[in-house]
Amino acid sequence: MTVATQSLQELAINSIRFLAVDAVQKAKSGHPGLPMGAAPMAYVLWKNFMKFNPKNPDWSNRDRFVLSAGHGCMLQYALLYLTGYDVSLDDLGQFRQWGSNTPGHPENFETAGVEVTTGPLGQGIGNGVGLAIAEAHLAARFNKPGHTIVDHYTYVIAGDGCNMEGIASEAASMAGHLGLGKLIVFYDSNSISIEGSTEIAFTEDVGKRYEAYGWHVTYVENGNSDLDAIEKAIFEAKAVTDKPSFIVVTTTIGYGSPNMSGTAGVHGSPLGPEEVTLTKETLGWPTEPAFYVPDDVLNHFRAAVNSGATLEAEWNSRFAAYEKAYPAEAAEYKRMMSGQLPDGWEAALETILDRENSTRKLSGFALNALSPAIPELLGGSADLSHSNMTEVKGEPYFEPGSYEGRNFHFGVREHGMGAVLNGMALHGGLIPYGATFLIFTDYMRAAIRLSALSQVRVLHVMTHDSVALGEDGPTHQPVETLASLRLIPNLHCFRPADVKETVGAYKSALTQTKTPTLFAFSRQGLKNQAGTSVEGTLKGGYIVVDADNPELILIATGSEVALAVEAAGVLASEGKAVRVVSMPSCDVFDAQPKQYRDSVLPPSVTKRVSIEAGVTGGWYKYIGFDGAAIGIDRFGASAPGPVCMEKFGFTVENVCNTARALLA
Repeated sequence: MTVATQSLQELAINSIRFLAVDAVQKAKSGHPGLPMGAAPMAYVLWKNFMKFNPKNPDWSNRDRFVLSAGHGCMLQYALLYLTGYDVSLDDLGQFRQWGSNTPGHPENFETAGVEVTTGPLGQGIGNGVGLAIAEAHLAARFNKPGHTIVDHYTYVIAGDGCNMEGIASEAASMAGHLGLGKLIVFYDSNSISIEGSTEIAFTEDVGKRYEAYGWHVTYVENGNSDLDAIEKAIFEAKAVTDKPSFIVVTTTIGYGSPNMSGTAGVHGSPLGPEEVTLTKETLGWPTEPAFYVPDDVLNHFRAAVNSGATLEAEWNSRFAAYEKAYPAEAAEYKRMMSGQLPDGWEAALETILDRENSTRKLSGFALNALSPAIPELLGGSADLSHSNMTEVKGEPYFEPGSYEGRNFHFGVREHGMGAVLNGMALHGGLIPYGATFLIFTDYMRAAIRLSALSQVRVLHVMTHDSVALGEDGPTHQPVETLASLRLIPNLHCFRPADVKETVGAYKSALTQTKTPTLFAFSRQGLKNQAGTSVEGTLKGGYIVVDADNPELILIATGSEVALAVEAAGVLASEGKAVRVVSMPSCDVFDAQPKQYRDSVLPPSVTKRVSIEAGVTGGWYKYIGFDGAAIGIDRFGASAPGPVCMEKFGFTVENVCNTARALLA
């Protein structure tokens, strides 16, 4: 077999394979096996089914494609180049190199046409569920009889590793329950993982598992060359409108490699120069030059440029008719998809400033005030809505076959919830929030990290923020949790002290279009403080009580701000000049200009005490190693909340004694 004797389809598929092989080989790093095996299914999908415009990757009604098995990203980069996106042949040659737009795993903020950031396995399946939820909700909200403006599919390619990860099970269970008919997942079943055959650890019937989740499941026995079977499976999946579809495609990893196909060796390493040559000879491909693509193949793929422009133009015409018939809805849709907030939302939020309660209840008031003002704000809880206070009163739930609701039952699926939220946000048009107890962010940390890495506006609403939650004990009492979350770049963490700080935290979160926010809200009731402010909260840290020429600074967060204020009053009565600083968000404070930070924490005032019901390690950058940290450097205890706080030293007496000792 030679290039001259191959059909155009064979040439196209081999072009995908060898662009991946050559890029990985040049980089001396990467995963060539998946692109070599999955190229046929990807070709059929992208050439015959996918709806997209390479010259406008952000067209709102495009189909979404997710490569959950993100290690095989050269499959996606090859397709983006071939179909005419802003990815060049030179970019493929810079695979995995500094500053390139072809990084080692797909990143939505680096590469045009990449919808979601994948790599941690299984996350992409969760993202796909979120994308499909967003499509279903926007379709239910905006489509009208005779006017369909939201109508697209979410396609996912996942591998064995994705389906081993528990997050995939959580997300798939959710999708099956909801009956998301426009979600189609291809399972690249090549039975190889890094350590060898999947038989060593993974022997279940994955298709049967997805059937149990409520998915429509089909099988392609020969994914290496049976293009007709792949096409038939996609048609069948699209015909099932009340269930998500799972297509099990049996492939050979590293297809075409004489010595490495079907082995773990081709999973995560370059083939090597000799095996590259042998593989090209086996599949009838020129051994030189590297990155070779026949002209007729490029023309074949680049037809997507004109067809994509035509598809978008047709949609624009439909939208113009929709806009004429439903001008208010059309304006709302355009605003939501632009990411711009509506007028008046801040005033709606400020209506709760007269409330006094636990910050978790204040958060609930905030969400209920914001919901009518920001129709794209939607979300729910991982089976804790009555504790997290996330339910919006009077708003229906997003349920099977009834997708207009904005309240969500995510179930006890924290990790799946996190990935779904990311997908919903990355779709565009929505601002999602999800809630659980702060301690259970440990179950969803990977998804929270990807929120930050992906630069999405997701609101992580966490309650029961300290040992003050009480009797549930150390399994439920976060001690190190918030400190560790503060270490994640591009994640804003807020621990508000009262209603003004809660309002400020929500204001900050909603205006950060490329940064997720995590809130840590109290279970116990808190008193509003005279010196707190919305404006100060927006700067992360600020002065709530001051004195002329302060000799001591107390720095506190959340429920401990009230304690610091009370202790400062006692110390002031003793003639001590004390400043109290509330630090609702360390990372927001750290981003302020040095002049402002120094005005709040003057370098000349070295006597400082931090007060937070959690580990103390992160506070030394503010108090110095000569300062004193009042915190909890051990696990909590099962007892009533007030008892826990007292036993761990969160009393006026202990704060004052600590300050006196420091001043002495």
